[in-house]
Amino acid sequence: MTTVFTFANPTDLILEIPTATQNQADIQSQSFSNPTSRYQGYINELCLGAVLVWLQEDFTPQAKVWPTTTVLSSFWELVNGTPITLDATRFILIPSETIDLRELRVPQEWVDIPSWVGDYYLAVQVEADEGYVRIWGYCTHAQLKARGNYDASDRTYSLDADNIINDIGILAVARQLCPEEVTRIPIEEIATVPQTQAQNLITRLGNPEILTPRVAIPFELWAGLIQHGGWRKSLYQRRLGISEQWSVLEWLQSGVSQVAEAVGWGSLGLQLSSAGARSVDQSQPEMIISRQLAIAGQSYELLITPQGQPDTTVWRFELRNLSVGAAIPGGFKLRLLTEDLQPFPNNEDIALNAVEQLYVEVALEPGEGIVWEIEPLPENYDREILKF
Repeated sequence: MTTVFTFANPTDLILEIPTATQNQADIQSQSFSNPTSRYQGYINELCLGAVLVWLQEDFTPQAKVWPTTTVLSSFWELVNGTPITLDATRFILIPSETIDLRELRVPQEWVDIPSWVGDYYLAVQVEADEGYVRIWGYCTHAQLKARGNYDASDRTYSLDADNIINDIGILAVARQLCPEEVTRIPIEEIATVPQTQAQNLITRLGNPEILTPRVAIPFELWAGLIQHGGWRKSLYQRRLGISEQWSVLEWLQSGVSQVAEAVGWGSLGLQLSSAGARSVDQSQPEMIISRQLAIAGQSYELLITPQGQPDTTVWRFELRNLSVGAAIPGGFKLRLLTEDLQPFPNNEDIALNAVEQLYVEVALEPGEGIVWEIEPLPENYDREILKF
């Protein structure tokens, strides 16, 4: 059970930081490129460990990190804040160690990137040495946009304490009594950055001596770069000096990378039925790359198979239902896009009715990148650039 302290402002919610979280935060702090990012990751980890338990106990056990815990470091390297989803509602935790509680400052990324926007923003004071966090208020996206002051120097929206709701106990009541409350207001879409420009930006901002890359280029460019999960992860890995982790050719030769394994990728070795089986079909691949996915409450598998000889340039992406005898429902889509999210001829397969499989075959040049998408969206989906 979450320990709730009884001192301080009676409307504040004070939660104990679990010991396991403190230990994890110390370990995770090595996953960053410089002291600034390391500190940012540390307080976000402490904040998340305390607040997520409270949300799961007091709101719903289904509360979880968005998009998935395994990629949080790639956010925290670049921007302060942690997103948590409760069904269709998104909370953005904004931690700080400051003792000045006169305003809430939210990085622009959580307010103006459509796919990152939250419904509720929680102001969290982290007392690392004392072992607790204090949630001292919250506001909605609509309130931030309507009443917040935008500071171009550090690209944050700030809201005075007078304009945020200080009694965190009101939050649960508001969600129950006013489920139709407008928490978000529409914002403009962010244009995708052209691929060549994105690669140049990743090279430039991948220098860890640039402590705050988020303010080093115009916001529209920055937002266009990091809203793409594949480019965000590439930038993070570049800043840490990590080599390419998403090469399917490397996976086939040396095994799936730890980074890819952490999000569910693995390899399947095909057992040939007899010594003579190879002569029946010389093109039979010996290894398939696979990833298990949860979609709409069921388990599926995405398979990537080289077609033809080992030096082939044709790859087959195939989606199957993992339940024996179960089909893929009508309406599902499997889609492939270029690295900068452009479609190409015959790039998707749509299930008009229930089908056994969806597949797309694509010819790729060496070094080319592909992004896969599935509708409905799989749980924990974060865009990836698979290199071939």
